[in-house]
Amino acid sequence: MAKNPLKVLVTGAAGQIGYALVPMIARGAMLGPDQPVIIHMLDISPAAEALNGVKMELVDASFPLLKGVVATTDVVEACNGVNIAVMVGGFPRKEGMERKDVMSKNVSIYKAQASALEKHAAPDCKVLVVANPANTNALILKEFAPSIPDKNITCLTRLDHNRALGQISEKLNVHVGDVKNVIIWGNHSSTQYPDANHATVNTVNGDKLVPDLVGDDKWLKTEFIATVQQRGAAIIKARKLSSALSAASSACDHIRDWVLGTPKGNWVSMGVYSDGSYGIPAGLIYSFPVTCDKGEWSIVQGLKIDEFSREKMDATAKELMEEKSLAYSCLN
Repeated sequence: MAKNPLKVLVTGAAGQIGYALVPMIARGAMLGPDQPVIIHMLDISPAAEALNGVKMELVDASFPLLKGVVATTDVVEACNGVNIAVMVGGFPRKEGMERKDVMSKNVSIYKAQASALEKHAAPDCKVLVVANPANTNALILKEFAPSIPDKNITCLTRLDHNRALGQISEKLNVHVGDVKNVIIWGNHSSTQYPDANHATVNTVNGDKLVPDLVGDDKWLKTEFIATVQQRGAAIIKARKLSSALSAASSACDHIRDWVLGTPKGNWVSMGVYSDGSYGIPAGLIYSFPVTCDKGEWSIVQGLKIDEFSREKMDATAKELMEEKSLAYSCLN
């Protein structure tokens, strides 16, 4: 029996990531090859013409799963009845701007969008925040959409997770699909901690731990971490534009695994509401290793944390506490 269409909201849809993301959603990369979708696209008024151009292209592509397109600058119309919200729109940091200025702009954007989701989205709406500062934007959204369950508000660290998988696959000259269970701890910022201690590679002799195969502790503690942390900046330097294709693909991965489940024995990284696991202060949106089943995520428990990891995990938590204080000061 044919499934009912799901309504998927993409904010900032006329931007680079939005432009890369909407065809992936329409093609089934996010919700599966048998799930029809209606895409709701939101952007600011100055981008209205470009947004309409994206709508025209979606129509022209004749995607079989695409059952409708809403392109609007009205946040209420955009949020109406949505089942999944991918929050790509935000205010980017510009030259000469202080961190507090960026935070203040994004707090006001996320407060308004949260209020619209609260009033108009489907009650079980799942939210993914992509726009930076992603963890703290998600926290603000949670604050102003109190009826959306805490577990339904997440932020994107899957891009960092996928980058870490890519670095390991290149280092070991193995297929990326054979590498699993890296972890991104903490903030989607340069303090994030990419952790390969528990990662494995599927070899002809079964799963082998990445640290054993790499055999270079120094590389794992320095170059590997720095490359993943700074990858976004490296792409901007190379393209003169920020990551769009990889960010869109990772957003699809995040939602797909959340909705359809993670493969048995695999975990992924998601920015989720901390419950105090691994000694991380409750009340932060922090990236943890999670497994997903039947639309619910669960933090992977019982992983051994060494002293080096503890230090890195605490440092990124400290930055998130500072961001939280800064964001809340912008509310007053």
